Amino acid sequence: MNLLDMFTKKSKLPSDDEALTGRDDPIPTASHHFVNKTELKGPFPEGMEMAMFGLGCFWGAERIFWNLPGVYITAVGYAAGSTKNPTYQEVCTGMTGHNEVVLVVYDPAKISYGTLLATFWESHDPTQGMRQGNDVGTQYRSGIYTFSDEQRELAEKSRREYSNALADAGRNATITTEIIDAPEFFYAEDYHQQYLAKNPMGYCGLGGTGVACPASAVMPAE
Repeated sequence: MNLLDMFTKKSKLPSDDEALTGRDDPIPTASHHFVNKTELKGPFPEGMEMAMFGLGCFWGAERIFWNLPGVYITAVGYAAGSTKNPTYQEVCTGMTGHNEVVLVVYDPAKISYGTLLATFWESHDPTQGMRQGNDVGTQYRSGIYTFSDEQRELAEKSRREYSNALADAGRNATITTEIIDAPEFFYAEDYHQQYLAKNPMGYCGLGGTGVACPASAVMPAE
């Protein structure tokens, strides 16, 4: 396989027929969140809600969200692909179709979904397609995975208005963020969970556009 073929495969989602098969059993992961010691898979307190985002390498992405007041717990994993219970190595081949994502469990009485969306838009460049900075591949694509009609509507509204904000700032690149109903979430391996808390000097390739998300973009329609 030449370099061009390798790049093309890493930048194109496989079909269901092409994707790796995976396995029936979940891969092992951590039992508790490394930072706040909460059980990683719950049960979560009544009233908590979930959000899911893909914005590049999930190491740095997760740290952004676990530091927000009102976020109960975060976890990294794989979603929006075809392979069941994939491993990190399989996802990195580009043949699972999965994205590296962060699952965010939050208290809506303390932090709004709109605040999570604004954090998402401002923490990466959503115009880069199948990459984020120097990280190239389908697993680094920008994505919002919604758990309700209300989340979907606000996510789509925020995408439109952030696109306008980018244009007003002289950045005319098209937003490539996918917005779909939340697919099955597969927890990543133990060492990926809260990676930058375990490895404070570890790699983080995220960088925003420098364009603020307008407050109106993440306010629910009346």
